[in-house]
Amino acid sequence: MSNTPGISAETQRLAAVDLGSNSFHMMVAEEFQGELRTLERRGQKVQLAAGLDKNGNLSEEAIQRGISCLSEFGQRLQNMDPSRVVVFATNALRAARNRREFIDRAEEVLGYPVEVISGREEARLIYLGVAHTQADDGGRRLVVDIGGGSTEFIIGERFETRALESLHMGCVSFTRRFFPDGEINRKHFKDAVAAAEQELLNIRAQYRSIGWESEIGSSGTIRAVEQAIIANQWGDEGITEDGLAKVIDHCLSFNKTTELTISGVKPDRRQVFIGGLAILAAVFRTFKLSHMRYSDGALREGALWDLVGRSDHEDVRGRTIQSMKERFYVDAQQAERVELTAQELLRQIRKDISLPKDAQAWLGWAAGVHEIGLSIAHSGFHKHGAYLLQHSDMLGFTRQGQLLLAILVRNHRRKIHPEELQMLPKRQQTQALWLIRILRLAVVLNHSREAYDVPVPSLSVEGDNLSIRMPEGWLDNHSLTARDLEEEIALQKQAGLEVALS
Repeated sequence: MSNTPGISAETQRLAAVDLGSNSFHMMVAEEFQGELRTLERRGQKVQLAAGLDKNGNLSEEAIQRGISCLSEFGQRLQNMDPSRVVVFATNALRAARNRREFIDRAEEVLGYPVEVISGREEARLIYLGVAHTQADDGGRRLVVDIGGGSTEFIIGERFETRALESLHMGCVSFTRRFFPDGEINRKHFKDAVAAAEQELLNIRAQYRSIGWESEIGSSGTIRAVEQAIIANQWGDEGITEDGLAKVIDHCLSFNKTTELTISGVKPDRRQVFIGGLAILAAVFRTFKLSHMRYSDGALREGALWDLVGRSDHEDVRGRTIQSMKERFYVDAQQAERVELTAQELLRQIRKDISLPKDAQAWLGWAAGVHEIGLSIAHSGFHKHGAYLLQHSDMLGFTRQGQLLLAILVRNHRRKIHPEELQMLPKRQQTQALWLIRILRLAVVLNHSREAYDVPVPSLSVEGDNLSIRMPEGWLDNHSLTARDLEEEIALQKQAGLEVALS
């Protein structure tokens, strides 16, 4: 039964689906008195990363394993509010050259968009999940999460991060790389540890200089190591140097990953356990750790708390946009003028066009940063801005989200490039084109940068055609704006878009 009158139980629930390199997981929860109450967890070993060939393409077999799993998840997620469901992919799909094919098929069986997140965004969400499972006290924490294709390292205090990093090493990739054909021996293990230590050199000095008071591990490998230590009575809660050494010695007594057996580690984890163990050994040695606690909270829990934050107007994406504006010296007043005009234009026609609920947010963010490219050069600044938005680390945004912002900014002036919309998922292409058209009009109307007052016109839409009506006689007295609008109408017409001005 619903806790809120007029709202179904399904709409109050939240769900996170994690398309990891080794396993796919789904978590369904509901908000209850400021906490998340887990209703259901499901997971399947898909081994998506194991399906990457030498050219970086996912095999059809790997794709089919993933789609089969997601078709089951999709049945559970039916009828949930799309704004309260997040589906994200990590390292394997970041690396896959044919990820678009997988994503299109995955979205068809799930019924929800699949977003690829960057390594640093993955780290941010992991920390958010860990922080919500720990005591809300002071002191910096080092959080380590060994995944199938990448390992995330975070230093944070309470709910704020101080350092975020994602390194290209994981239990699946290291097992495949250093233990070919599943062969285990001490030399292979030593080589794997050395390679992980080499990767850790990239962050060792920075992380040591920041410092931390406690160490926390999360996700499958670290959980399995702790369970092995406890099950074999090599230690108590957490992972110690001695307990880790005993786990390593035990695993190195086997010749094949397929033969490896160890109490506390599930059979489907054992085939990639040795690679994750090597990474953890390198982490202990590099950072001179003596003990690491395990946290049940990680990526999926962090994603759910991030959704809660968005519904409570604590969307980290807004802070990221503000940071970008400050970093690239955006004229804040001009950005605000363009945003206010764009939002009013959208309000006038929204009832007549099909746009998702978050269209207003995307338009506002794009308006806020449409001039960031000026920090590089005025010539082609829309192109410079698009590059910055697509390739910067923007916390809270997915890869597809950054691409959408980049396309909006790339097309806010000069020629419109409809072909660029093909890079977006089909569900976003119509939305993006409408937002581009509205943003362009808002920019043109504010071209004077408040040298004189410009009224917000009346905007109407019929099919794909826009009609702009300015106050009677205003254009006759403001020839510069009139000329700008005529040029904009011509540019939209070149792209096959009709705009009428009166």
